[in-house]
Amino acid sequence: MRNGVVLITYADSFGGNLKSLRSNLDKYFRDCISGIHLLPFFPSSGDRGFSPVRYDEIDPAFGTWDDLAKLGSGYEIAADFMVNHISRQSMYFRDWFEKEDNSRYKELFLPVQKIFGNTAPTPEEISAIYRRQPGEPWLRIEFPSGKKEQVWCTFSEEQIDIDITSETGLELFEDTVARLGKAGIRMLRLDAVGYITKKRGTSCFMVEPEIWDILAGLKKIASAYNVELLPEMHEHYSIQLRMAGRGYHVYDFALPLLLLYAWYGRDFSPLKHWLSICPRKQFTTLDTHDGIGVVDAADLLSKEQTDFTVDKLYAQGSNVKRKYSSSEYQNLDIYQINCTYYSALGENDDAYIAARAIQFFAPGTPQIYYVGMLAGRNDLELVEKTRNGRDINRHNYSSVGIDAESGREVVKRLKKLMQFRMKCGAFNGTFSILPTEDKQKLCLQWADDSESAILDVDLSNCKCTITTTDSAGRKIYIP
Repeated sequence: MRNGVVLITYADSFGGNLKSLRSNLDKYFRDCISGIHLLPFFPSSGDRGFSPVRYDEIDPAFGTWDDLAKLGSGYEIAADFMVNHISRQSMYFRDWFEKEDNSRYKELFLPVQKIFGNTAPTPEEISAIYRRQPGEPWLRIEFPSGKKEQVWCTFSEEQIDIDITSETGLELFEDTVARLGKAGIRMLRLDAVGYITKKRGTSCFMVEPEIWDILAGLKKIASAYNVELLPEMHEHYSIQLRMAGRGYHVYDFALPLLLLYAWYGRDFSPLKHWLSICPRKQFTTLDTHDGIGVVDAADLLSKEQTDFTVDKLYAQGSNVKRKYSSSEYQNLDIYQINCTYYSALGENDDAYIAARAIQFFAPGTPQIYYVGMLAGRNDLELVEKTRNGRDINRHNYSSVGIDAESGREVVKRLKKLMQFRMKCGAFNGTFSILPTEDKQKLCLQWADDSESAILDVDLSNCKCTITTTDSAGRKIYIP
């Protein structure tokens, strides 16, 4: 998986289910990708799968374990574990809700007093907590007996936080890893991992050294089943550097905004700096199921550069902030901007292909979101229907739609670029940034003892050229 191109998709977004996902990939993209990150495919009560009800079943709407195994026979598969929370509709929470102290799952959940004891948190302590929504990060629950508890709830009322360090939490994790490992899953993304460290007097986000102790324990469990971990979080790039420094795979969530700044501002300087220091054991992204991250590039871009990029993104992309600013819309500008990457680049084919070329040459393994693989435009109709800002980049493609989109020239160009990234042996070598005097130009190189590949990008015309050299000679490829 790490030497190729990885697709990230929902189980039902590329044809409708796991079977059609496999058939469409085999038909249109077989030689373009090596692995698939399947977004949550378990039964769920909300948040497009990120409110899992259970981990021992595949949602029947998507298919069966056999369908997953068949998909895995052709592609390496990665999956998600929501390490911070579980559905309010899960049997775990319902059992605790019904039986209270007599529930075997009591220790899985986090009443406020479990962290703060018998002394209520002060306003200052609450203010210090890193939150994803306004107000206190917990929910008041009234049990059938009349007892009331404030239960930690970071994301939504449907997603109840769990204590992964509890005996019950570790049992749930190991049971899931064992099952997924048996099904052929070799990488598990720990979704929202930064929120699992709840400690009084802290931000309750990525608290050190506790986070490293917890991750070490989870890694030990996963390793026993031949499963690697991919911690996922959106925050300051320094956290990714620290995570990578401890040997974990990480995400390059800073790249998308840095690339947009380069296009909008005609200046590769911040991007060059980042490429010189970014982790090498990482997955690169330009688009995700959430949006384009802003906080991830903090201090890599100045506040002025960030504001400039965000304003340009709204103007040249979707105008999503201006059109969808009403409180009736969800998930608008929490910490990411809702927009497809193709629309963010003004639906300019040359700019889009050049951006993907840079991603494919950046250190790490490129991961491409299914909408991005089809150069998808903003789905404003879906946003109007669901009132969920993130749905602007969550279009569901039918098999007929995939056939039509695959015929577009920009998608054909992207497929050829993906094929190049899959086949070129230079990417097994060493990465370097070659010097350029002009801030509008970027030159990236991969080379080993027998082969080299050089990418030249010029912002003045949004054009890029790839030059490869091997035993057969020198070739020039214009994506």
